[in-house]
Amino acid sequence: MSLSFFDIFLEVCAPIFFVVGLGWLLDRKFRLHLETLIKLNIYLLVPAFIFARVVDTELSGGEALRIVGFTVGTIATMFVCATVASRALRLPGQQGQAMRLATMFYNCGNYGLPLVTLAFGHAGAAVQVYVLATMNVATFTVGLFLAQERGEKPGAHKRALAKMLRQPTLYALAAGVITRASGWQVQQINFLWQPLDLLQSALVGIALFTLGVQMSQTKPAPFAAPLWSALGIRLVLAPMLALGLTMLFGFPKSVAAALVLVAGAPTAVNTALLAHEFGGDTSFATSAVYYSTLFSMVTTTVNLMLLRMWIGPLG
Repeated sequence: MSLSFFDIFLEVCAPIFFVVGLGWLLDRKFRLHLETLIKLNIYLLVPAFIFARVVDTELSGGEALRIVGFTVGTIATMFVCATVASRALRLPGQQGQAMRLATMFYNCGNYGLPLVTLAFGHAGAAVQVYVLATMNVATFTVGLFLAQERGEKPGAHKRALAKMLRQPTLYALAAGVITRASGWQVQQINFLWQPLDLLQSALVGIALFTLGVQMSQTKPAPFAAPLWSALGIRLVLAPMLALGLTMLFGFPKSVAAALVLVAGAPTAVNTALLAHEFGGDTSFATSAVYYSTLFSMVTTTVNLMLLRMWIGPLG
């Protein structure tokens, strides 16, 4: 039997925003060091999670490639939608750039991973590993070149490319794929697997806590039509189009549901970092991150309720 909106909010979304709220409150009290928390996630917990999930996953290589293709397709579709909206609103260059970045790249890391894990368990998390890796590469390649269209700072593109190459996510994914392909049973080597298992288990809580600290330290701008448009595309239109893409790629409903749910995630924090790096519309970018995260309490709950009705017994 399908759960109600309130039941699903309490089951999946309330735990997420409870931990986010703790991060917000503790930062207001103690002014936590955000950069340290981000590095803890990026350089330790996320790589451990990705390696462990790739090694343990039951997904085939072909299905993993289709997930990568789906993610690229979602990014491209959002680019088209944001370009149409920015031209319809006659946005100046920097705002149009910020609109595209805010809609194309979604928070599949410290929001999406906990969300899909709570909603669909380890099977959903295994799907999300490949989305996260693809999104990281796309953000610091496609997003990089979009961000530097205007107002580029000298040497900024080289710094951003260097950031991509320093992302341990890529190397953790490669190590997991090689380990899996070689047939090496790393799970049976306790002194290696147990630390990895402990670290990957810590990701959900720490990632959400970090998101709360990020929101506490964000100063959003007032609402305007361009921001409303970006939020509508990111939170409402994106999961609808993603559903169509999952059908095009022929995913089973259990995999499709996980992909669609996270396709409606808030704007990625990295988009604000790119705007800052390249002298873009930082106010628009940070506001998109802030408000999309807040409003996702409602949109994510609705999406999950509809998806569970759609997948039925598979959920």
